[in-house]
Amino acid sequence: MWLILMSRPHDVMVGGHICIDMIPGFLTGGSLDGVLSPGKLINMGPMVSATGGVVPNTGGVLERFGLKTVLVGRVGRDTLGAVVLEALQERGSNTDHIRVSDQDATSYTIVLNIPGTDRIPLHCPGANDSFGEADIPPELFSEVRLFHFGYPPLMRNIFSGGGKELSRIFKKAKVQGVTTSLDMARPDPDSPSGQVDWREYLENVLPYVDIFHPSIDELIYMIDRPNFTSFEEKNNGGTPLGGVSIQKLKEYADLLLAMGPAVVAIKLGNCGLYVQVAPDHSKLSRESFGEAYFEGLENWRGKQVYQPCYDVDVVGAIGAGDCTIAGFLTGLLKGQTLQEAASTAVGAGSCNVEKADALSGIPDWETLQKRLNSSWKLSEVRAGE
Repeated sequence: MWLILMSRPHDVMVGGHICIDMIPGFLTGGSLDGVLSPGKLINMGPMVSATGGVVPNTGGVLERFGLKTVLVGRVGRDTLGAVVLEALQERGSNTDHIRVSDQDATSYTIVLNIPGTDRIPLHCPGANDSFGEADIPPELFSEVRLFHFGYPPLMRNIFSGGGKELSRIFKKAKVQGVTTSLDMARPDPDSPSGQVDWREYLENVLPYVDIFHPSIDELIYMIDRPNFTSFEEKNNGGTPLGGVSIQKLKEYADLLLAMGPAVVAIKLGNCGLYVQVAPDHSKLSRESFGEAYFEGLENWRGKQVYQPCYDVDVVGAIGAGDCTIAGFLTGLLKGQTLQEAASTAVGAGSCNVEKADALSGIPDWETLQKRLNSSWKLSEVRAGE
């Protein structure tokens, strides 16, 4: 086992988007037009509700995997905000650094998860739009090894100004020797977020990010927009990964690594995860990479890993990407090899989709590792060579 540096009281701080997910229980499936018709009374099953967003989801899995985790976010002083805080407290999370705003409503997402149709999220950003640098107590950066932030496209103050606000946040973390990690979300093309020059945004922010976790659709939307429509049509038509090959994933990763990160982990939905690590020794040094450094990290340098999903019965996909990221970050912080961390990431994501909500399918760390080391079969849905 590699030597892992643990000089701080907390392992991870997770900041960014926080909301409550409400998932109506559809009893019948089919096309959207066939299920939802104006004036038609639709008989429904029970509503599933749970906290959502990167803070509860990724933070919750990190906690379940045994990591000391600090949560930072913003909710409104309203009924939904009280529900969010109570739910986090009931599971044992510390909510001391989740701010309650008198001016904002709590964010919510109503997820239409109709059997046979891709899920449709109806989202209100609420208090997330006001989140900024001032919502993170600066002293927290000296108390954690890794800082993970999620969903800039769903947070107005974070996506405005070409990434200046988020860059300031990540700079503070890096000055304190913290390893930084960033997750994205897909912008709504018809919203102000959809009008952002996301390639320029990434060029401004990624120099301060050590680990970048975009999903393939977010990535193509942001840095290869001319090919996005074709990708989406093929993907929705059943072509695995919209026809994107492993070679193309490498090209995307090369472009992102040139912007600054040491590690790029591209989430591929039901096709798994692709991870590529920079060949530069300097990016993986303790001085550059920060407090999540461990002796075996040098063995990650210059490597590429493609990890398919595991074979499971899919119930829902809420929070699957968040759980995948939590698995990867835990693997890193526990000193796993790159292949082990990628397998752990996809294993966590695969466990997630066995349940309708984000967290109830996630086992503890030891149980997940036992399942990964058993005869758990890989899915036959793969990215093309």
